[in-house]
Amino acid sequence: MSAPAGPAGVFDRAAATYDAVGVPWFGPIAAGLVAALEPQPGERVLDVGCGRGAVLGRVAPLVGAQGRAVGLDLAPEMVRRTAADLADLEWVEVLVGDAQAPDLPPRSYDVVASSLVLFFLDDPAAALRRWTELLVPGGRLGVTTFGEEDPRWRSVDAVFGPYLPARLKDARTSGATGPFDSDAGMEALLAEAGLVEVRTVRATVEARFRDVEHLLAFTWSHGQRAMWEAVPETDRDAVRTRIVERVAELGLGAPGFTFTQDVRHTLARRPLSPGG
Repeated sequence: MSAPAGPAGVFDRAAATYDAVGVPWFGPIAAGLVAALEPQPGERVLDVGCGRGAVLGRVAPLVGAQGRAVGLDLAPEMVRRTAADLADLEWVEVLVGDAQAPDLPPRSYDVVASSLVLFFLDDPAAALRRWTELLVPGGRLGVTTFGEEDPRWRSVDAVFGPYLPARLKDARTSGATGPFDSDAGMEALLAEAGLVEVRTVRATVEARFRDVEHLLAFTWSHGQRAMWEAVPETDRDAVRTRIVERVAELGLGAPGFTFTQDVRHTLARRPLSPGG
């Protein structure tokens, strides 16, 4: 079977290494979102864009067998692997589906969570309206996006710049302007979707690398793979060499180095009634 096209194909090809190259990244970010949402025993939780289960795997034991934990992802290989990882938990279900417009019943979930997904979507505002419809009245929603990036990391990523189409120019925020560039912008998106009690919880995460080879493996292992795939194969060795040089110019390398990334968890709830 051929791989899906577009972003689903990128993540399908990354599924085998996604969150599996020894870099603490998706796990700590997901842990912050789950802690902020406070899933309770017996609740029904939807993880939109579940990937390899960083959020879903943390939610499942919190809601327990009396609850329900559903993961949704567009990449079939992600779904297959995550479902296998969580197969022993009968109250967990992992589905192939479109985060932009999940084909799920309205008012079916107490919590909708989505970590590092919203900025990949063609119409984030429309997606949030749809996610809001999936919540019961009073249900909670939380999305994680990126804040300020370590300037050294930005300098390394800039090596890809000449090869990237506009949609890939900024791998971590999908644009330095618009709703993803500030807490207020994200909060406005959620409010416009009809959510209330909107707030932001900020955190800083660290990505630790043993050396530049570890960093290079990481860049291939997740959504940044799309940047590599935008580089013609004939130029990839040159890009790799330039990244090695850039890391050395920044004074990094063995025996290890750390990049930091600010993240924002934007949280809200669906009103109990049309009036709030």
